Amino acid sequence: MPDHWHGLVELSDVETLSMLVARVKSVSASAVKHAAGRGVSIWANGFHDRAMRRDDDLVGVARYIVTNPLRAGLCKRVGDYPFWDAKWL
Repeated sequence: MPDHWHGLVELSDVETLSMLVARVKSVSASAVKHAAGRGVSIWANGFHDRAMRRDDDLVGVARYIVTNPLRAGLCKRVGDYPFWDAKWL
């Protein structure tokens, strides 16, 4: 997605969601800064999360995430979106 990121992650006992998000933002911002040759702000402060519950449909949630670019009109087929890589379909 051009303006946000959806992810389905399983946290370890040593890393909180806030720690993971901070690390993802830092690494990706450094890569963009390196590619652009200058500092570029790419992330907003904070993030929104939704915890999965045991009775939630994991495959359904994963498929929703994978098909988000299709619903947004970024591609005609899920496989056409270059960043769709998932095992959930």
